[in-house]
Amino acid sequence: MTAPRITPDTDTLRRLPKAVLHDHLDGGLRPATVVELADTVGHTLPTTDPDELAAWYVEAADSGDLVRYIATFEHTLAVMQTREGLLRTAEEYVLDLAADGVVYGEVRYAPELMTKGGLTLPEVVEAVQEGLAAGMAKAAATGTPVRVGTLLCGMRMFDRTRETADLVVAFRDAGVVGFDIAGAEDGFPAADHLDAFEHLRRESVPFTIHAGEAHGLPSIHQAVQLCGAQRIGHGVRITEDIVDGKLGRLAGWVRDRRIALEMCPTSNLQTGAAGSIATHPITALKDLGFWVTLNTDNRLVSGTTMTREMSLLVEQADWTVEDLRTVTVNAVKSAFLPFDERNALLRDVVLPGYDSVR
Repeated sequence: MTAPRITPDTDTLRRLPKAVLHDHLDGGLRPATVVELADTVGHTLPTTDPDELAAWYVEAADSGDLVRYIATFEHTLAVMQTREGLLRTAEEYVLDLAADGVVYGEVRYAPELMTKGGLTLPEVVEAVQEGLAAGMAKAAATGTPVRVGTLLCGMRMFDRTRETADLVVAFRDAGVVGFDIAGAEDGFPAADHLDAFEHLRRESVPFTIHAGEAHGLPSIHQAVQLCGAQRIGHGVRITEDIVDGKLGRLAGWVRDRRIALEMCPTSNLQTGAAGSIATHPITALKDLGFWVTLNTDNRLVSGTTMTREMSLLVEQADWTVEDLRTVTVNAVKSAFLPFDERNALLRDVVLPGYDSVR
């Protein structure tokens, strides 16, 4: 007998334990915090009304173009150039995840973009880690514990990726769990930064690579086959190697080796990488057995949360609680954590949380 279909409401979705692997620190600030910090540092914003600023971000990012989407970060980065700004935004980041039912998150940012106020790269990392720790302590004290690991990003348009990789190694025992390479994909291949990836492999540090969003299959091939990425940021264009359900060699390699795809539906609509939630590749790829995960990318810029991403898939792509459980388990199993810690998180938190709504 087939089990009854459960269509969860928003309150149920908010309570479900969530894991997010692809979420940018500088893309997830609270609008009110941006306004307050901008006044402190003398930075001019499009508007000083928090609600209007939130709406401006979504409208400005909803351009269908990755480069224009990235340009909206000018204002958040402007208020993240001081120790005080980093401490506050990192702490609030954790508290916002906890309020959304996230039990494990990986936050990513590029330290090199936060040194205009005179901070050194290590000082940036130290401030962010201190803020994250404060947020985790407060979340635990209020009964909504969340664990957050850090990914440091190198920017593919610049030449400091090896320096950032060195930072990851230096802070690997202080909460930094991995590395990413971000920025404009088209014209800036990941393979140009092989030195950083080879160094990370020698040091046994995991990494993910943004690929298959603004650029197609060649970027995914480079990330996986040349650079050795353990996960792919976005990866929506892997569908270009799938015809009538038949996988090409690259798509087959990614699926069969469970290389996780960090998929971000709302963000992909904004950058033109997908046309709608209903037709977003995450559903078809999930059904084909790909190791897909669900993510927010940039909560302020996309006007979203993990609960909202889940709600959109339930309402517009016919997802069930079981589908959400699948991508959450995928995310935890793909986290850059030791095996026993991932298993404990699944056993003690994630699976009981989903079992409670069956």
